[in-house]
Amino acid sequence: MASDEELRTKARKRAEEKIAFYAHLSIYIVANIFLVAIWWFTGGFGTFPWFIFPLFGWAIGVVAHFIVTFKGTNIAEKMTEKEYERLKKQEN
Repeated sequence: MASDEELRTKARKRAEEKIAFYAHLSIYIVANIFLVAIWWFTGGFGTFPWFIFPLFGWAIGVVAHFIVTFKGTNIAEKMTEKEYERLKKQEN
């Protein structure tokens, strides 16, 4: 059973990871709106939508950040628990 201090430390770490993800997502949205605006004001529909390359490339990073932040924690905890149980069996 984890102590109150350990739980508080874990909660703070998770909250900081979530804040970092939301900051990354916000910057992604603002920067890509800016890129679309540049495309629009320099030619718009009559030109090639070049902004899709950074938009999709950066989206891969945002999705990876989401997975690590919201799903990776569960995977790491499960793997840690499994490894702990394995090591505990080896000790006996």
